[in-house]
Amino acid sequence: MAAKNQTAKRGMDKEELLVKDREHMWHHMAPFNPNPLIVTEGNGSWITDIDGNRYLDGMSGIWCVNIGYGRQELADAAYEQLKKLSYYPLTQSHVPAIELSKKISDWLGGDYRIFFSNSGSEANEVAFKVARQYHQYKGQSHRYKVISRYRAYHGNSMGSLAATGQSLRKATYEPLAPGFLHVSPPYCYRCSFGKTYGQCNLECAEIFDEVINWEGAETVAEVIMEPVITGGGVIVPPPEYLPRVREICDKHGVLLHIDEVICGFGRSGRKFGHQNFGVQPDIVTMAAGITSAYLPLSATAVRAEIADTFMGSAQNQHFRHISTFGGNPVACALAIRNMDIMDEENLIGKADQLGSELREKLAAIADHPNVGDIRSFGFLAGIEMVEDKESKEAAAPDKVVKVINECKSRGLIIGKNGDTIPGYNNILTLSPPFSTTSEEIDFMVRVLKEAFATL
Repeated sequence: MAAKNQTAKRGMDKEELLVKDREHMWHHMAPFNPNPLIVTEGNGSWITDIDGNRYLDGMSGIWCVNIGYGRQELADAAYEQLKKLSYYPLTQSHVPAIELSKKISDWLGGDYRIFFSNSGSEANEVAFKVARQYHQYKGQSHRYKVISRYRAYHGNSMGSLAATGQSLRKATYEPLAPGFLHVSPPYCYRCSFGKTYGQCNLECAEIFDEVINWEGAETVAEVIMEPVITGGGVIVPPPEYLPRVREICDKHGVLLHIDEVICGFGRSGRKFGHQNFGVQPDIVTMAAGITSAYLPLSATAVRAEIADTFMGSAQNQHFRHISTFGGNPVACALAIRNMDIMDEENLIGKADQLGSELREKLAAIADHPNVGDIRSFGFLAGIEMVEDKESKEAAAPDKVVKVINECKSRGLIIGKNGDTIPGYNNILTLSPPFSTTSEEIDFMVRVLKEAFATL
């Protein structure tokens, strides 16, 4: 009887909350949904809804709850810092920001200066401004263009959205900030150049050289890219790709800006995704996993040689940008503890191991007629759904949604590349917390097999 009363109580509370939700909430991204999932708890890799149903969160929220839900150590770190100093702007300084900036620079394996903001979008906006202002100080005031890639996602603000290469994200918001160009991604499964990897000249990288020449190298400020295009479909480049882009940037005096918002902080099996390719970026942007999403924080890391050009006393030489809450001491203290936990528990090594295990076990669904390609990078994966393997025609939206819903009904949350390219929102995504176990990977793969069996 007590269990029934508790269920009834939850049900009554749920209906009251849903009424308030419909009247007052405006949900992110999703089309109107009168009955959203109301999540009340999280522990490890699992979340619980208001009805008591548990789900394995195969997406770590939005690619970001890296070390898992419910870590008391992170709550304690935030609480202790709140008692000491809850806020002070970084027009001056405070201890958590100083310590965190040093730790990030160490993790990057180079000499960087760190500018703190609140989100990936903001971190990228900072990077665009730094790149343009830097070139001006170098006497190259015409360098303002930014080259990105189609399928890439870099944020929601007017500059970061302009850098994004997803037309559906931009629909109804254009014109956006000027000066942003796009090239084809390194998409071996659907090569824009009609080539096959191993029998190509790495045209997907060489296109940067061509476009920089066509635009005029003296007009290009930076190239921005994720190590792997994540939300745009888990598009993993060949191993030679990023080193070749680095060479092209160096040839033309163009800065290389790596967006590590998703690939960073262990997700790739290394501290940062670009470290898998042996390159050293000029600018690195990061967010999300820096605190495992426990509090908002982002950072723009700028190579010291570049940042030092802003340190003089000439008029307007300083970087004229401020973030009221960026680098909040509580968020910084929590981020330090988050990174310490990753080191202490070897969670980055664990993510690498879990990624290999997930990749091997996903082979169990590779022969399904609606699975065209399975791609992975560290502990994240993308399953490209097709109508049939021979034509590679993108799977119809109803099939993609059916797999997602079938997984949810069995207790697994997965994602997809939503609102990206017309006709190609057909890639299922997985990015579980590093707290995931081998048994939970077995559960994910079993559920996926059952979901695909319903097609």
